Amino acid sequence: MEDYLQGCRAALQDSRPLHVVLGNEACDLDSMVSALTLAFYLAKKVHIPESILIFRDEIDLHALHQAGQLTLILVDHHVLPKSDAALQETVAEVLDHRPIEQEHCPPCHVSVELVGSCATLVTERILQGAPEILDRQTAALLHGTIILDCVNMDLKIGKATLKDRRYVEKLEALFPDLPNRNDIFDSLQKAKFDVSGLTTEQMLRKDQKTIHRQGTKVTVSAIYMDLEAFLQRSGLIADLRAFCQAHSCDVLVAMTILFNTNNEPVRQLAVFCPHVALRMTICGVLERSHAPSLKLTPLPSTHPDLQAYLQGNTQVSRKKLLPLLQEALSAYLDSTQIPAGLPDMVGVSTEPVDKEGNSAGNSLLPGVSQDEEEPPLPPTPMNSLVDECPLDRGLPNLSAEAIFEKCSQISLSRSTAASLAKE
Repeated sequence: MEDYLQGCRAALQDSRPLHVVLGNEACDLDSMVSALTLAFYLAKKVHIPESILIFRDEIDLHALHQAGQLTLILVDHHVLPKSDAALQETVAEVLDHRPIEQEHCPPCHVSVELVGSCATLVTERILQGAPEILDRQTAALLHGTIILDCVNMDLKIGKATLKDRRYVEKLEALFPDLPNRNDIFDSLQKAKFDVSGLTTEQMLRKDQKTIHRQGTKVTVSAIYMDLEAFLQRSGLIADLRAFCQAHSCDVLVAMTILFNTNNEPVRQLAVFCPHVALRMTICGVLERSHAPSLKLTPLPSTHPDLQAYLQGNTQVSRKKLLPLLQEALSAYLDSTQIPAGLPDMVGVSTEPVDKEGNSAGNSLLPGVSQDEEEPPLPPTPMNSLVDECPLDRGLPNLSAEAIFEKCSQISLSRSTAASLAKE
């Protein structure tokens, strides 16, 4: 493996086509090791150029693409970030372990299996295709990653599948001197949860995922500390607002995880969103979800824009939470649609949606116009409460925010009443 790594940077200096194995934006251990070992395997197996293991900001993939010299393999993800959307046509293969988003998946060979760790699928690929290249160093990388991802193969956690277990055992059989499972898990877990010295922005960015739909963007950040301690950080709300503005996200979900003295996971959840209707929709979907049930218990709120929960079902990881957030986004956006045959209503944007779905004009944050983002009110002329509108001057004592708040409460009460009637 080390001999292979030594030639990687030199490969970038040559003017030749490059075959890049790209991990996800979070660059967690699973993504990094999966990308590294799969590239090592492919270089030995099919003699592709040794062109990976360079940090993302050290290589201009877009320039390579424009020069016709780029081929991508995606590991541990299958949806390129918006900033790399133009690279989709260069994706030749996907190897992932999460549910497929059909509308965003590249039109190429896709290998997806819902295992606990993507490193398991890379291990399988190597052992089935070229087991002779697997040395102890590579095996240790794969072994430790699977153990960390699958929480030390703990049956009570339920994250490890039969395939995860099988390939951990195969690696241990091939290399009996691999570190003890408990030792390697404790060591990696300690490093993973070490957030000492990090700012709030760094903690949120350290391990984040994003989803988006029709210009509305949700960021989900894994936070490796107790939620109560996180919420008590000095200047937290200002930091959350700044993070959302910097990353153009409308909703920020902080999903905390830590382990108690019995090594049992404790999960907590916080939803930060200055936009009342959107926040209430997301919280409502999460609270009412039965497949899976998060078993949420609301915690005292430290700010009106933030709702915190204790998550009773600790088996619901971020990967399982993302589809629920997609559902919540769909429900919110459906509620903002203009009924056929009716005139435009307040809160329904007639502005063209930014192709990236991520422009500053689409933000729901204070200081930026929210008129296009609010849910529809009863038939009221479009933009009747927008600044500079004649009707607004005729209603000097009315607040658009107060009206939206009241309508959100009415909508929620009707939704609750409907749910009770069904029961």
